[in-house]
Amino acid sequence: MNNPQDRSNQGLLQFFLSNKQPFAIATLKVREIVNFQTLTQLPHSHPAILGATTLRDETISIIDMAMAIGYPPVAEEDLKSCSIIVTEFSRKQTGFLVRGIDKIIEAEWQKIAAPPASLGAQTYITGVIRSDAGLVQIIDVEKILEEIEPPESGSVSTDYGTEDLAPLADKSILLVDDSLVARKQISHALDDVGASYFVTNNGHEALAFLQEMADEGGAVDIVVSDIEMPLMDGYELTREIRRDPRLSKAYVILHTSLSSTISMDQAKDCGADKALTKFNANDLIHTMLEGARHGRQS
Repeated sequence: MNNPQDRSNQGLLQFFLSNKQPFAIATLKVREIVNFQTLTQLPHSHPAILGATTLRDETISIIDMAMAIGYPPVAEEDLKSCSIIVTEFSRKQTGFLVRGIDKIIEAEWQKIAAPPASLGAQTYITGVIRSDAGLVQIIDVEKILEEIEPPESGSVSTDYGTEDLAPLADKSILLVDDSLVARKQISHALDDVGASYFVTNNGHEALAFLQEMADEGGAVDIVVSDIEMPLMDGYELTREIRRDPRLSKAYVILHTSLSSTISMDQAKDCGADKALTKFNANDLIHTMLEGARHGRQS
């Protein structure tokens, strides 16, 4: 898989949901790949959930990824030839059934393009990249999970009073995430506490926004950024923020669905102030309040 020290590259696991179209997800989100096995049916579950199985003493749901994104479901007679990609997002493991595993490819962030705007807000694609198999579509697994296994409410605790939230009142906040689901979750949390904020879809857009604001004499106080995004990832965005004296005072929070791989040491390497696992609204607001009160501790 990709070298954890090389943040300009992203390892992608390439697979097929049909005979022709290649898809991919980041290798950092993959725990393991297993052959199809007998599943226990889950009554009253989403139609795309095939059942559950136990791996290493943990029971996980198995989702037919093709069906989840609108492709024909895998026929029962084809199940035994399929593979299961076990992923970990936001502290939870889930298995995705796919028709075939192809290979791991190394992709430079700059070569991962944002999905065409014509796909609209309902797309399950967060980026596209060309490989020898053709145009590879990178799946928005967070969107699939949000639709099939909705998380519990992300409302912010009522323990926060008006006085507690006062430090955020005059702060300029920028949210950066390529996932529509993640943007909605964070936006709802900030709306709950009455904070004002701007939103961009990836690091490239965010840096351009920050630079334009600086050109006009303004500044952003707090940046909440995803890590894995097309065009420019969260690590490189943070480095660019630290390189520009006009931007460098921003308090940067790296906010990611990677439960087991993100660490504060990795965040510090690129100059981030904090790293959080998605999505706990109270954790995020608490960390933003720390940044608002104390600023960047350089």
